[in-house]
Amino acid sequence: MNGKFCVSITNCHKNPDAITVGFVVAGAALGSEKDTTVFLSTDAVWAAVKGEAEKISIGEPFKPLKELISTFVENGGKILACTPCLKTRGITEDMLIEGVIPAGGAVLVELLEQGTPCITY
Repeated sequence: MNGKFCVSITNCHKNPDAITVGFVVAGAALGSEKDTTVFLSTDAVWAAVKGEAEKISIGEPFKPLKELISTFVENGGKILACTPCLKTRGITEDMLIEGVIPAGGAVLVELLEQGTPCITY
């Protein structure tokens, strides 16, 4: 194993459970000392936009999405947002929260090619 872990998330507003659980698992991977990357695509790129994560909270026992994302980034997690998915939705780089990096699918492919395990929500 390469010590890395990837969580690919495709939902945000359309399925708040998926993005919440995706970031819970990403946080758990960081806690297990894995170099963890979250790849946001399709609807999930909205979570990378300033002010949007605050709108997502599925309730106890889960923490609000904003808190999950902040903790993930503060602990060294990486968040990539699909560049074409951002463009399709009119989201520009200046609209993104700190720590989010626009990236194409080739970055995800490279991670997977290195043998990085990946789960999708």
